[in-house]
Amino acid sequence: MLPIERRSEILRELMVNGKVVVSGLAERYGVTEETIRRDLERLESDGYAKRTYGGAVRNDDITSDLPFTVRKQTNVEGKKYIAEKIGALIEDNNSLLLDSSTTALFTVKSIFSKKNLTIITNSVEILLDLPQNNDWNVISLGGNYQSDSKSFYGDGAQEAVGKYYADYAVISCKGLDTAKGITDTREPFAQLKRRFIKSARKTILAIDHTKFDKISFVNFSEICDIDIVVTDVRPSEKWESIFEYNNIELYY
Repeated sequence: MLPIERRSEILRELMVNGKVVVSGLAERYGVTEETIRRDLERLESDGYAKRTYGGAVRNDDITSDLPFTVRKQTNVEGKKYIAEKIGALIEDNNSLLLDSSTTALFTVKSIFSKKNLTIITNSVEILLDLPQNNDWNVISLGGNYQSDSKSFYGDGAQEAVGKYYADYAVISCKGLDTAKGITDTREPFAQLKRRFIKSARKTILAIDHTKFDKISFVNFSEICDIDIVVTDVRPSEKWESIFEYNNIELYY
């Protein structure tokens, strides 16, 4: 196994379980503990891990984006729960802007029974996972392809979004903070999500409980720009009050 493949597997386990142990990893992969420590040093320098005595724990204040294959396996039950809540809001004949988040991917699965939908997305994974033999109108946004997120971004994608006006935009984020607003890891992600918000009648923010009171790298929206928040755990009274003050519908 190549070192990059080993680190990817270690990262996946770290995100799912929250921690890893050096001795166990060394035995599993048949390498020295020093090799595993170097792997963990690399994951720490990339912002994914915090090293501890004998291992590492997940860094919950991540400011860099996880590979899509890892994100897809993280907090699966929470994302499915959120997706089902979003799916219940979608009606036949609706048009949707879907970002490249794994929650958006699960959302598509939750609306397979809906009729005559229009799906507009920059996500290659969503395009590959669409149901067969349906009456949906599917529009793929062009732009620059980014392999780690399996999606399109850049000027081409932003210009394409500007042509449409959808019923809903379903977007995710990496952080939600009272002072810094809604944030993500990269400027291209933020730019496209700003366009999504402008091009939708209502914006749904899909956010699991770990993203509250967190700040990522770049702001893409203020809280007041969101119409609906869907999460997996009831937020604190502080956040419930903020959503009520801003006339934001809350589902959990």
